[in-house]
Amino acid sequence: MKQLKLTGFVIFLFFVPESLTLPTQPQDVDDVSITQKFIEENVGYITIIAFAQYIQEVSFEEVEVLVKAMTEYRDKCLGGMTLPMCSKLANDVLLENICALEGLPQKHNFLHCCGKVDLERKLCFFHNKKADVGFLPPLPTLDPEEKCQTYKNNRESSLNNYIYEVSRRNPFVFAPTLLTVAARFEEMTKTCCEEQDKANCFRTKAEPVIQYLKASSSFQKNVCGALMKFGLQVLESINIAILSQKFPKIEFKELTSLLKDVSSKYDGCCEGDAVQCIHDRSKVMSHICSKQDSISSKIKECCEKKMPERGECIISSNKDDRPKDLALREVKFTERENVCEERDANQTIFMAEFLYEHSRRHPELSIPELLRIAGVYEDLLKECCHAENPPDCYRHAEYKFNETTEKSLKIVQRECEHFQNLGKDDLKYYYLIKLTKIAPQLSTEELTFLGKEMVTALATCCTLSEEFACVDNLMDLVLGELCGINENRDINPDVDHCCKTNFAFRRPCFEGLEADKTYVPPSTPQDLFTFHTDLCQAHNEELQKKKDRFLVNLVKQRPELTDEALKSLLTDFTDVVVKCCKAEGPEACFNEEGPKVTAKSQAA
Repeated sequence: MKQLKLTGFVIFLFFVPESLTLPTQPQDVDDVSITQKFIEENVGYITIIAFAQYIQEVSFEEVEVLVKAMTEYRDKCLGGMTLPMCSKLANDVLLENICALEGLPQKHNFLHCCGKVDLERKLCFFHNKKADVGFLPPLPTLDPEEKCQTYKNNRESSLNNYIYEVSRRNPFVFAPTLLTVAARFEEMTKTCCEEQDKANCFRTKAEPVIQYLKASSSFQKNVCGALMKFGLQVLESINIAILSQKFPKIEFKELTSLLKDVSSKYDGCCEGDAVQCIHDRSKVMSHICSKQDSISSKIKECCEKKMPERGECIISSNKDDRPKDLALREVKFTERENVCEERDANQTIFMAEFLYEHSRRHPELSIPELLRIAGVYEDLLKECCHAENPPDCYRHAEYKFNETTEKSLKIVQRECEHFQNLGKDDLKYYYLIKLTKIAPQLSTEELTFLGKEMVTALATCCTLSEEFACVDNLMDLVLGELCGINENRDINPDVDHCCKTNFAFRRPCFEGLEADKTYVPPSTPQDLFTFHTDLCQAHNEELQKKKDRFLVNLVKQRPELTDEALKSLLTDFTDVVVKCCKAEGPEACFNEEGPKVTAKSQAA
């Protein structure tokens, strides 16, 4: 593993899609050399990602043991490609080696998975992943000088450790994304370690990498959650809307062909099969670039890039311009006499084409809104096609679509008004209280994260011209984080209903939720009002996190309190910290002031 050669990595996985078996056909001679070179230098990275995502508690030293085992496996197969063990799927080999590590299945509580085989075992490891990573220690932070020295002294170990730490904290992020993050980290490290002001360089260059990782993680978890909870048809609807908006000049026949590649990639990616995931993404990008004349005029430069930069470039490229000859409305779905007959001939294709036509005509709408409109249209046809005069019935479809969008628009306008009126901090407290009341079963870390993300979404979107689509898309992603990726995640009956009943309409569903009536506060409540001098040592950001946690834990403990009473107690907490940290004896001050806040909370 002398160098992180991502191009070789993806080419290798493109030619060896599901197995570490090397190509043996004569025309694959060049591929064999590329694959062999990649295996010799880079086989460890996929092992680190997969192992750290499957078993997040595993130590870096334990990961290194597995890397060694997989390297030995590679060497054996390079020396004898016809060996029976070399025909196994790469992910199966990885999981077998994980299970073979002495004492590890018992230590990290995944022995039950090792007793399963094939898909059952893969899914068992997948369900072992934990989205809430609060159980992990804080991400290690090194002084910039120390970071540079560590990288200089042992580049391989430094990079391996970075991939390990990022992967275990992002268990559902796709392998290609993590490899891109690792490449950007290394590029950033090389650049900043040459700078005089290293700290500022790392701070500036790390921010876009962190945002890229967060955005990718949120989208991938949302889409995989849709697949796991609602199945392939909902996933395909999401992809139709995304692709039709992004590539409005693509023909429907071409879209359906591309859709097969796009939708199939999520099986491996969502289940954590890194090898299959990277192969399938390569296949999608190759498909798009081979047909770029008929798909998009905006991806020419992207398709000239090497992999994996090519894929990242296509994903982040702008939407193509709408064809000039594309009519504002497609009348075949609302004004023709034979709509019901066409629907009945093949309902899946008919609805897919409707979604395609509507999405490419409406770049101003969000993906969830396009899915809502498709759902409204489908329900309308169920009613109209049994009516005495179907055309008279479905001719009013556009009115129904506008009505649906108007309702969604009002939600967004209300949220943006909250943002304008309250400001970031008070808006965050509003969401922390609201989220904790409707889903108090979530951990404090999850709730503070979700509240912060909702504010970020509104701060990002509420001043943009495309405000509606931006807010609706990003807020829906936050709800995707709340609902989680596993289909067996249960929070409480009302939240579960919104998460599992209808993917497109979960935003309106959550809007109507009130405090969870089934929730019983802990019988041994936390002593929230015993304060210590560590509050005085906390820097602004750390103190803000403590305030957020205090508010969430207060709601969990006293869910019956009004929003005003909760915010008043938070103000008291803040005032006590300010007063006592200025006092000559902070600890004595906290001992005196804490019980006063306790008394006020009990009287509330």
